[in-house]
Amino acid sequence: MQVGQPAVDAIDLVLAYDDKIAVDRSTFSIPSRTVTAVIGPNGSGKSTLLNAIAGLLAPRSGVIAVPAGRDGFQRVAYVLQTTKLNDALPISVGEVVRMGRFASTGWFDRLDQDDRAAIATAMDRTGITDLEGEHMQHLSGGQRQRVFVAQGLAQDHELLLLDEPLTGIDLTAAQAIDAVIHDELERGCTVVLTTHDLSEARSADHVLLLSGRVVASGTPSEVLTTENLTEAYGTSLLHLDGGNIFVDDPAHKPVPGRHIHREKSIHPETSPRDFHKE
Repeated sequence: MQVGQPAVDAIDLVLAYDDKIAVDRSTFSIPSRTVTAVIGPNGSGKSTLLNAIAGLLAPRSGVIAVPAGRDGFQRVAYVLQTTKLNDALPISVGEVVRMGRFASTGWFDRLDQDDRAAIATAMDRTGITDLEGEHMQHLSGGQRQRVFVAQGLAQDHELLLLDEPLTGIDLTAAQAIDAVIHDELERGCTVVLTTHDLSEARSADHVLLLSGRVVASGTPSEVLTTENLTEAYGTSLLHLDGGNIFVDDPAHKPVPGRHIHREKSIHPETSPRDFHKE
């Protein structure tokens, strides 16, 4: 996509499954070469929106456009939150990452030098090179998440979609994925991630706040206001304490031994830029 051109444009977009509207009429843009956080309560339409951006769900009405890349193709890599594997299937880490190349090579074509280089680079960037021969069922949750992120990175892409990439994982995995996110920007890519965590959203360049529709879209300071958050989460979920905003979200409670985000509050007068900066 051209410099300055939005990575995603939506006009009067409506997304639905059968008779259930998941995202009601919404108009928004996602700027290219930025990190955009999509935040909202459970059932607000976050994953549905990523499905539409990835081309897996056609709009019920309206338009969603992902401009073609430099070679005229839309190159989108999508890392799902709920990727499942049959633990009885003896599939290795290396085999899972190699699947990321199937979009360009097909299922049965042999991998060439460029394919092998892309796979090796993706594994190195996520810190899983030494796990290449391990079976997936032997990995921790954080290690599995890094493998699926590596599979996405192995694809040719200019837009990386990550569904809840930092939820419920250990610190090592979170740091590796944070590094990938920053590196993607340096490579000229756009990252769109869903999150339940206000501090993650506050650290993004751009935010979409969802609650069955796009409540607000813009910079964190423009979107993550008391008024907008109250509209999205409701007063039963939003609490004010000494000027800080807290969201009681059962989907993002700390778990012993798992990654815990640096804070659970946002401060409208500040705008931290680095993910998980201590």
